[in-house]
Amino acid sequence: MTILSIILSFFPTFILLLTGSTIVYFIYSHDFLCIFAIFFFLYGLPLLIFRLHEKIFPIKEGISYLIGKEYSPWWGSHQIQVIYIAIPVLESVLRLIPGMFSLWLRLWGSKIGKNVYWTPALEIGDRSLLEIGDNVVMGHRVGISSHVIKPKKNNLMLYVKKVKIGNNVFIGAGSNLAPGVVINDDQFIESATNIFPNKKV
Repeated sequence: MTILSIILSFFPTFILLLTGSTIVYFIYSHDFLCIFAIFFFLYGLPLLIFRLHEKIFPIKEGISYLIGKEYSPWWGSHQIQVIYIAIPVLESVLRLIPGMFSLWLRLWGSKIGKNVYWTPALEIGDRSLLEIGDNVVMGHRVGISSHVIKPKKNNLMLYVKKVKIGNNVFIGAGSNLAPGVVINDDQFIESATNIFPNKKV
């Protein structure tokens, strides 16, 4: 791992420390500006750091390796996002407000259409690597990951590719979509369906 990789691995801890210390300060000071600071540390700062990181180190689709002297842009971007996977309630709240979660993903760089319904229990591994059309329904506990990691010859092989979902698609509860999956328009994906990398439906 590079030095930057190690530094970014502490990013979630940094966010939690900032948020926690602000909450403690608010308890003692009753300064309502702290409420805005808490929201900024939980939602605004990771997004700003990600956008800056993406400008300097854009994520490249394809195969790369995580162990070695070369910095992995995906690794850095994942560490910036991992707090939302570790503490899913942070994004579950956004999904309770119509249109908010779609806007949130667009801010991260995804292309999200109109009338997309997100259930509160959902896991997205890569917020910038999604393309979703109009009138799409995501069932309960759907998982979408635009990356996969596989051990290979004393290293970890990383494969990254966007997940693309067309218009008028229903994805059943408990389904998992892997990197490179393409779901065409007007498809009904049954519950608990695992769609493997690069498969087109």
